[in-house]
Amino acid sequence: MTFRDFTLLFAVCFVWGLNIVITRWVVFDAAVPPIFFAGLRFLGVAVLLLPFLRPIPKDLGVLFLVSFFIGSGHFALLFVGLANAEASAAAVVGQLGVPFATLMSMAFLGETIGWRRGLGIMLAFAGVLLIAVDPGSFTVSFGLLYIIAAAFIGAVGGILMKRMSPISALQSQAWIGLFSFAPLFAVSALIERGQVETYMGGGLWVWAATVFAVVGVSIFGHGGFYHLIKRYDISLLSPLTLMTPIWGVILSIVLLNEAITAQLVLGSIISLGGVFVIAVRPNSKMPEAGMGKKLGSGGS
Repeated sequence: MTFRDFTLLFAVCFVWGLNIVITRWVVFDAAVPPIFFAGLRFLGVAVLLLPFLRPIPKDLGVLFLVSFFIGSGHFALLFVGLANAEASAAAVVGQLGVPFATLMSMAFLGETIGWRRGLGIMLAFAGVLLIAVDPGSFTVSFGLLYIIAAAFIGAVGGILMKRMSPISALQSQAWIGLFSFAPLFAVSALIERGQVETYMGGGLWVWAATVFAVVGVSIFGHGGFYHLIKRYDISLLSPLTLMTPIWGVILSIVLLNEAITAQLVLGSIISLGGVFVIAVRPNSKMPEAGMGKKLGSGGS
């Protein structure tokens, strides 16, 4: 990999990791309703990528389902989770999309795994269990359960996307944005309150966070990553994308003053070690499994 392309991948992973921290700040510190904020993100993507809706994809019905799993459903759970869990833990737990995608490829695509990937899957879940469970009370973090659910349905969306006719990255983003924002706003109207007032009252920083989520994460991050996929094998890229949760943990500690605990450090090492093992082992049926949800949603 050239230094220029590695710099691009480094920047993409940094942007994705930073977005976890920024989203946590928006939905927790600024108290913007999380489902409403997810709807705003997809509305912005749909508007900016409007020209990429043409030509209309052949598998529009499947794309609608993909939009739920990778778009509205995934991000609703993810943002609600970030409103109830620290960003550092969420950055690591979100990587369960990788073992989930591998398990899905086994169940639905006939992929077989050896002992190394099997061990990697067990380590990934064991590390997350260590992070999520309070050893004092043996209770599981409420917010992290949402993050786990988000990772799972994101993996389902990846399987559905595998069955579609190929479309460009920006076209898939455009249609996912178009199909996702209205359901999110509808659910927000039913269960959330004070959305517009809170968002407008958040001021310049909240509005800048929205622009960053749309332009920086969905368009730059996704577009840059697809540029790299065209040039390099996924087996090379997927282990390197583990920079994303590492940046998420570092930035949450630096910017949000989250505590770094032995439980978080040990759980992160175990879980990300397992994800790394999965990522470096080739998946013949679904090579992008090592990317988790990144191919579908542009990271977090």
